[in-house]
Amino acid sequence: MFWWKWRAKLTYWLARQLFKQRWAVENPKIWEWMQGQFSRMAAFEDVAARAFYGHLLLHKGQGLGARNEGIRLLGLAARAGDTRSAYQLGVIALEDSLQQPANPQHAAEWLELALQGGHPLAAIKLQQLYGPEGPEAVRDADKLKRVAAAEGLSL
Repeated sequence: MFWWKWRAKLTYWLARQLFKQRWAVENPKIWEWMQGQFSRMAAFEDVAARAFYGHLLLHKGQGLGARNEGIRLLGLAARAGDTRSAYQLGVIALEDSLQQPANPQHAAEWLELALQGGHPLAAIKLQQLYGPEGPEAVRDADKLKRVAAAEGLSL
């Protein structure tokens, strides 16, 4: 098992280096290999790999299956402490889509998690949600004051 994990880390590192090269990303065979390495490392429960591959699938994946897998990986990474993933899930929860309507309560939960981790934009989004112009379901003056006080923001 140790050998396989070490090999996965090495090939993941190589794939991440190739990801920075346009010629590698544009080559279908290399791109397919790179995605395999990203997927393998995410399967080894690496939080950073899950966050990276989740964002990649969400923003550059093709089809609903890739988007859903990206969201799943972001959820796993967010629950493991990745604040960027938690913030991204909060933003996604605020969007209407064909699969589900916007869910401000769910968004607030993800954004609260991102705020706890120190994400710089989470406080601003939470102020918008909890403020008087936010959705009625999550408007909360006490939470608004708490977020503003914690981040030193003005109301």
